[in-house]
Amino acid sequence: MAARIEHLVTSGTFTLDGGTWNVDNNVWIVGDDEEAVVIDAAHDAEAILAALGGRTLRAVVCTHAHNDHIDAAPEVAAATGAPVLLHPDDLPLWKLTHPERAPDVELADGAVLTVAGTELTVLHTPGHAPGAVCLYAPGLGTVFTGDTLFAGGPGATGRSFSHFPTIVDSIRDRLLTLPPETVVRTGHGDSTTVGAEAPQLEEWIRRGH
Repeated sequence: MAARIEHLVTSGTFTLDGGTWNVDNNVWIVGDDEEAVVIDAAHDAEAILAALGGRTLRAVVCTHAHNDHIDAAPEVAAATGAPVLLHPDDLPLWKLTHPERAPDVELADGAVLTVAGTELTVLHTPGHAPGAVCLYAPGLGTVFTGDTLFAGGPGATGRSFSHFPTIVDSIRDRLLTLPPETVVRTGHGDSTTVGAEAPQLEEWIRRGH
């Protein structure tokens, strides 16, 4: 059976720079009836484990290390034996949430993760966070962007560890080069496509923002 994409929305809080906000997060599960990976284990380990339903979990992949994307990762990993994967540039953020538990595997730009016969290519897309990554699955016609790109524009860059010119460069160089029909599955909110987001982003780039 071919890999499929499953979607959960979990609720909790995002905390950084002394502030806390209520948030709803998208959790993505990619796999088949036998195995899967979880992209961004947010808030509710019990709900994520229930959605897995006993399948072999190959990895808990973190698009970045803001607490709302990783708070359930150690619990899901402990329950399944799966490794936690994170880009090393986000270790300082990770340690704010999990100082006693390091990630298991470093994500590297260009690395390919395979689950249920489907390849997910790691694209390092710093800006929202130094170690932010997107996961491109050409066989599924989709890219999982975490908080790098949303329906309506780039992720937020107003807090520590973030930088707006860098996120625009990442989107221009790594995401706008993907086929326009590629579905963008985000860390929060609705999905979109590369083609739908391209005109506004290209205008910002032309203006030098």
